[in-house]
Amino acid sequence: MKHLLEHYSEQLDQLKQQGNLRQFTANVQQDRYITIHNHKMLNLASNDYLGLASNVHLREQFFDETPNAHRWMSSASSRLLTGNFPEYEQLEASLSQAFHGRAALVFNSGYHMNIGILPALADSKTLILADKLIHASMIDGIRLSTAKYVRYRHNDLAHLVQLLHKYHDDEAFERIIVVTESIFSMDGDETDLAELVRIKKQFRKVMLYVDEAHAIGVRGEQGLGCAQQYQVMDNIDLLAGTFGKAIASVGGYLICHPIIRNYLINAMRPLIFSTAQPPICMAWTDFIFKKVLNLKAERQHLQQISQSLQQAVQARGFDCPSSSHIVPVIIGESNQTVEKAHALQKAGFYIMPVRPPTVPKHSSRLRISLTSNIGQEELHTLIKQLMAD
Repeated sequence: MKHLLEHYSEQLDQLKQQGNLRQFTANVQQDRYITIHNHKMLNLASNDYLGLASNVHLREQFFDETPNAHRWMSSASSRLLTGNFPEYEQLEASLSQAFHGRAALVFNSGYHMNIGILPALADSKTLILADKLIHASMIDGIRLSTAKYVRYRHNDLAHLVQLLHKYHDDEAFERIIVVTESIFSMDGDETDLAELVRIKKQFRKVMLYVDEAHAIGVRGEQGLGCAQQYQVMDNIDLLAGTFGKAIASVGGYLICHPIIRNYLINAMRPLIFSTAQPPICMAWTDFIFKKVLNLKAERQHLQQISQSLQQAVQARGFDCPSSSHIVPVIIGESNQTVEKAHALQKAGFYIMPVRPPTVPKHSSRLRISLTSNIGQEELHTLIKQLMAD
C-alpha cells in the first residue's frame, strides 16, 4: 500500500511548497466572530451576508414556533418515494409566490442543483455557451452533459453575441443555453442581466440559465436577487440560487416554467437518486426566506459598506473588480497572499487567501466577504490594517 500512496504524498508536498495546500480548521463561531486556537477574530470569510445564520434569536423563535411533532430530522427517502413532506410543498409555494407565480423546485445543495440541471436538459442537440468564470459546479454540470459547449470571455456580451450569430442557425442545435452567474464568487463583479435578457430575446433558440447564489437575499427590493433589481425576473428561463449563503440555510432552488420543473423531476439524477433534505431544514428555510423579504435596511447597509471598501481598495492601487459585497484584494502569488492573510488574522480579521486552482495562477487574492452586521468603525480599522505593510 505504501508505494501506492507515494504519488499522492508527492502531490501534497508540491502543493505545500506552492502555498496551495488546503486543510480543515477547527473553529467556534458566535455572533459575527470566529475563534480559532483561542484567537477571536471578526469573521470576514463567511457567506452569511445578512448575518442571519449567526442570529441566535431567530433560531430560538423558529424552535419556539415548531412543535416537536414537526421536527423531522431526516426524510429517510428521496422525494419521489416518501420524502415529499409538507415542508417541501410549503417552501416551494413560498418561492413560487415571491417569484410571480412561476414554478419552483428545491434541491439538496447548490452543487447538486448545478451538476443536475444541465445534464438533464442538455442533449447532443444542445449548445451551451458559458461565461469563462462560472462556478466549478456549473462547469461540472456542463461536463456531465452530452452537449457541445463553448465558453465566452468573462462578462464579454459582445463575444457572446458573436458566438450566437455563429451557431444559432446551425441545424445541429435545436436549443442554445447561455449559462452565467449574476454576481461572481471570486471577483465580486456582476453580469449585465438586462442586456443579457435583451440579447436572448433576439434569438429564438436561446434559453438563459442564471445562478444567483451570491445575489439572493442581498439584491432587489425584496432580496430576490439581481433579476429583481434589474426587473428581468420573468425573462430568465432557469433562475437558480442557493439557501446556503444569505438565506442562512442549506440547499438550492430553481425558478422556471412548470414543464421544465416536471421534466427535471423525471430526468435529473441528483434529484431522483438522493435522499431528500430533512423536513426541518425545509421549514427553517421557509421561515428565514419570509424574513429576508423584509430586510431592506440590512441590504442598504451592506451596499454602503461594500462601496466604501471597494473604493478604499482601489484608491490604494489594488486590482478590485468588485461591484458587490464580495471584495477581492488581488495580490498575485500564493505565498505572499497567505502571509498577508495571516497578518490580518493576527490583527483580528479572519480573511482567507484564495489560491489556484480556485482562481487562475498568479491571481491569488484575499477574499473579503462583507456581512450586514459589520459596522463602519470596524470597516475603517480593517482598511487601515489591509493597507499596512
